[in-house]
Amino acid sequence: MAARVGRWLVPMAPALLLLGLFVAGPILWSGYVSLTNAALTGAAATAPEFVGLENFRRLLTDPALWHSAWLTVVFTVGSAVIGQNCLGMLIAVLTQHRSRWVRSAVGTVVVSAWVLPELVAAFAVYAFLNSDGTLNRLLTGLGFGAQDWLYSAPMVAVILGNVWRGTAFSMLVYQASLSEVPTDLVEAAEVDGAGVFRRFWHVTLPIIRRSVLTNLMLITLQTIGLFTLIYVLTAGGPGAATQTLPLLMYDSAFEFDEIGYGAAISLVLLLIGGLFAVVYAKSLREEV
Repeated sequence: MAARVGRWLVPMAPALLLLGLFVAGPILWSGYVSLTNAALTGAAATAPEFVGLENFRRLLTDPALWHSAWLTVVFTVGSAVIGQNCLGMLIAVLTQHRSRWVRSAVGTVVVSAWVLPELVAAFAVYAFLNSDGTLNRLLTGLGFGAQDWLYSAPMVAVILGNVWRGTAFSMLVYQASLSEVPTDLVEAAEVDGAGVFRRFWHVTLPIIRRSVLTNLMLITLQTIGLFTLIYVLTAGGPGAATQTLPLLMYDSAFEFDEIGYGAAISLVLLLIGGLFAVVYAKSLREEV
C-alpha cells in the first residue's frame, strides 16, 4: 500500500507543491488576514490585531456587498453564460460547413479580440463607447443622437465589452466539438424530416452537452473575477452601477486601506465561484 502511494505521490509532488504554493497558500493567507484588522496605513499596518469574525459580521450588514454580489451575478450571466456562450455557439454553427477561407476570416476577426492584452482590449472598448468615440460618430453620421454609453448604460457597456473580447474561446470549443458530431446521425434526422433547429436541438446539442457544460464552467470562473476591463471602462461607476465584487474588494483594500475587510470580500468571491463550479461539476458527473 505504501509503495503504491509512493509511486503516485512522487511524480505528483511538483504539481502538488505548486498548487500549495500558488493556490492554497494565497487562499489560506486571505483567510488569516480576513480575521484581522490589517490595513495599509496606521498602527494596523505594522501590528494588525485579531478581530475574529468581525469583518464577516460587517459584510452581512453591508448593503454594498449585496449590491456588488448581485451585479457580479448579472455581469457573469449576461457576458459569459448568455453572451459568450451563445454567440460562440452561433458563430461555430454558422461557420461549420462554410469554405476554409470563410472560417479562417471569421476566426481571425473573432480571435483577434481574444489575443489582445486585457488592458489594450479595455481601451479599445473605451475608445468605441465613450462620448467622443467611434460609436457616437457613426450614430451622428446616420442622423441619430449621441450619448455617453458608459454613463447611460454602464452595465450593458461592460457586458458587451467582455462578450466582444471573450467569445473566441467559446467559438473554438464549439468548433472542435461540432467537428466530432457524426454526420450520419444529422443526415438521418434530415431524411426523417427534421428541420435545422430540430436537428440541432435533438441531435447535435445532446452529443456536445459535455463540451457545453465544460465551456460554461471555464468562462464563468474567468468572468467572475474580471477586474481590468470594468476598471478601465467605468472604475465601478457611475456611482456603484458596475462595482462588481472584484472592484469592491479593490476599493476596500487599496482605496480605503482596509486589507482585512478586502480579504473577507475575496473569500465571498471565492465562495460564489465555488458554487458555480459545484453546479457545473455535478452536471458533468451526471453525464458520465
